[in-house]
Amino acid sequence: MVRFPLTPEEVERGQRLGALLRRARGERSMLDTALDARVSPETLRKIESGRVATPAFPTIAAIADVLGLSLDAVWAEISRPEGGAEPAGSGHDTRERMAS
Repeated sequence: MVRFPLTPEEVERGQRLGALLRRARGERSMLDTALDARVSPETLRKIESGRVATPAFPTIAAIADVLGLSLDAVWAEISRPEGGAEPAGSGHDTRERMAS
């Protein structure tokens, strides 16, 4: 599979996602959260650190569920416009990426 470089908007969205998940996790351990979501602790660590900027939807859905976050709230947080611009990924030409 050919992987295209991430756009700056995708990188920023991944960083916002990681920050949101860290805040939602609070004092809960990364290990417990990852195991409850049935993802590897390494995957959760990479997502929280922004190293995986475009994680697979099922991965995010599972983590959000464990943390009590609605997917609507996650999407609203990570796709909020910066500087009044249209949210990243809202155009029709956005390439689909899967990583986990």
